[in-house]
Amino acid sequence: MSEDASMSEVPVEAADLKPSAIPEDELARLTDDIIAAMKSVYDPEIPVDIYELGLIYKVDVSDDRDVVIDMTLTAPGCPVAGTMPEMVADAVRSVDGVGDVKVNMTFDPPWDQSMMSDEARVALNMY
Repeated sequence: MSEDASMSEVPVEAADLKPSAIPEDELARLTDDIIAAMKSVYDPEIPVDIYELGLIYKVDVSDDRDVVIDMTLTAPGCPVAGTMPEMVADAVRSVDGVGDVKVNMTFDPPWDQSMMSDEARVALNMY
């Protein structure tokens, strides 16, 4: 955006964002620890963690340090559909400083292999 650009040129999403009340260094630590916790959860049928598989769509940390996670599964009929959200919530709850944790399951957009990280592709010999 140019120096003389007005606020109306900023996308609504960016204009609606407010800074976190959590100090920047603490938010960075929480983010790293939450990601590490999610990476400790594996899909039982695939030897790659759910984060690298691309099953985590969104993570929001509120000013009260409550965490809301939007995630999916590799398929709607996945045998762990009933237990995976609680496994993720339990892992994230173990992070020091995290308040309440809620995991929302979604299948929109549906997961596909393009959502996997390069690390997951290498682990699965899909590079």
